[in-house]
Amino acid sequence: MNKELDTKCINEIRMLSAELPLKANSGHQGAPIGCAPIAHVLWSYVMHYNNEDSQWINRDRFVLSNGHASALLYTMLYLTNQGITLDDLKQFRQINSLTPGHPENHITKGVEVTTGPLGQGASNAVGLAIGAHHLAEKYNTSEFKIFDNYVYAICGDGCMQEGVFCEAASLAGHLGLGRLILLYDDNNITIDGNTELSFTENIPKKFEALGWEVKVVSNGNDDYENIYSSIEEAKKNLKQPSLIVVKTVCGFGTKVEGTCKAHGFALKDEDIKIAKKKLGLDPEKTFYISDDVHNFYKNVIEKKKNYYNQWKKQFDDFCTKYPQIGKEILRRFKKELPQNWKDVLPKYTVQDAPAATRNLSGILLNCINSVLPELIGGSADLTESNCTSLKNEKDMNKNALVNKYIRFGVREHGMVAITNGLYAYGGFQPFCGTFLNFYTYAFAALRLAALSNYHILCIATHDSVELGEDGPTHQPIEVLSLLRSTPNLNIIRPADGNEVSGAYLCHFSYPNTPTVIALCRNKVPHLKNTSVENVLKGAYILQDFDNITDNDTHNKQKKVILTGCGSELQLCFEAKEILKSKHNLNVRIVSFPSWTLFKKQTEQYQKMVMMHDNNEVVRFYIEPAATYGFDTYFNVYIGIDQFGYSAPKDHIWKQLGITSTNIVQKVLAFIQMQTGSK
Repeated sequence: MNKELDTKCINEIRMLSAELPLKANSGHQGAPIGCAPIAHVLWSYVMHYNNEDSQWINRDRFVLSNGHASALLYTMLYLTNQGITLDDLKQFRQINSLTPGHPENHITKGVEVTTGPLGQGASNAVGLAIGAHHLAEKYNTSEFKIFDNYVYAICGDGCMQEGVFCEAASLAGHLGLGRLILLYDDNNITIDGNTELSFTENIPKKFEALGWEVKVVSNGNDDYENIYSSIEEAKKNLKQPSLIVVKTVCGFGTKVEGTCKAHGFALKDEDIKIAKKKLGLDPEKTFYISDDVHNFYKNVIEKKKNYYNQWKKQFDDFCTKYPQIGKEILRRFKKELPQNWKDVLPKYTVQDAPAATRNLSGILLNCINSVLPELIGGSADLTESNCTSLKNEKDMNKNALVNKYIRFGVREHGMVAITNGLYAYGGFQPFCGTFLNFYTYAFAALRLAALSNYHILCIATHDSVELGEDGPTHQPIEVLSLLRSTPNLNIIRPADGNEVSGAYLCHFSYPNTPTVIALCRNKVPHLKNTSVENVLKGAYILQDFDNITDNDTHNKQKKVILTGCGSELQLCFEAKEILKSKHNLNVRIVSFPSWTLFKKQTEQYQKMVMMHDNNEVVRFYIEPAATYGFDTYFNVYIGIDQFGYSAPKDHIWKQLGITSTNIVQKVLAFIQMQTGSK
């Protein structure tokens, strides 16, 4: 390392990063200034990447968990010529720019994961590291080390305090993820003030207790060699994740250094000029990188390309020797599914024995696993309840990270965040599982999956009050409404075996969308005319109206559409027989497994199925969930706008009116109200 040139690089990175928020009149300056030495060491001396191949499968992954420091990441992507220009930097936090306020992986090339909500990025890094270890153990040979990369993450005090990262860090230590190296920007500053106000944990001892290797750099402001040597030492330990505590000063070299004011947008034009002068830079030059620094990074880029070319030759040789395995690796990272994957989806008839949809999902999961080597995942300590076990797979552990089943433990939030990281690594189709109710624990991570186009599968069992005796603490009354209101998130609640197969078909048919499959605990029958393929439509007709001609004397029959999903759809069949035989009503039955998928259909199809433009038709829906949004399509419905009960399922259904008898009463009462007849 060249201390004089490194210092010049770092100071120019500091000031350029501070100018992005100044130009935008919004953002964070202190963390980019303070973390600049860490970023410079990583991009210059440590990480392997190729600016011309941002999807190189063996690149080192970098995560900026304290995503409010995004100006620093964009500055590094600019210096390393990874698709960000000086004009992009000047458009920081502007509409449709490549430099949004917090890093978004689907917008900016070179951003591995979307970060901003604190703790999420560091948790994603755990998933990325699982991916790195798994592929290295699965595909490397004594001759070819085609996967030998690392995951580097920067985090701050906020990430350390968030519960999601506490969960993920615990699992990382348990699994011994030595390819994970976390650099903790320990500046003792949060928005409210010094961390003494609320956060006095001994982080090194805490992480040692979690099974991490811990190193401390006491002067992260200008002891660049110690940062570098600490990282290189950490890389040698592949049996433990490493935490490097880097003591820095937030807003180093500025008038607000070391104060909570440095966290946000405190430095104006004159303040930055003064700081530039103090750091030995020309105060009059803005958005400026000197030729010395540009040339330094040009040389860095060339060195990175040399390493990349050496790796590429090795991978080509590997593919020559192991052509089928090479094809499999490339297929996985291209996110292409095997041609025969749909053939393994089972189909059912009404003669098949009733079964809980959670059990049917377990069958599906194993069918998919038989053709998808990239399937990986597990449950949050509910393997038997969620039916997520993979029959021919072993549990992942620190001595066998090549295994595919992950025991996430009682860590729902960390589980989904880690699953996001696994998907972001590339080459995986990850899944996770817990009760539907407990995705409220994990919702922040699930929301980021939807925002980031992460294709993760969330298995959600025990999906309603039919859960029974566990009571209202476990019965997800409001959760479906929450999930259905989230953009780019497919929610599917299948009614029987064919629709469970359809739910899996839907998941793998939408490669840029996460899926939640809501599944029941109790046995349900396989219903007549359910369809694997029709689940893709979100809603479809199971039994249509009787065909009545204009000359028929019964042409005035009232039309009723009975609609449901999940374990209650069967009640619509029972109600139809009563409404038709005893009350001379013309009844259509519609299965409605996915509101989100139905909304994707054409307006013409939606009107054909639901006839919601016809005020004369009774449109009924049943689901033991909050009725918010039911009136979008339905003019009469049975739902639950209260919490449930602790009792056997049948008693709860009767108490809350989840019965075919109540369906009939509701429909007849509505018709009476419409017509005024008795």
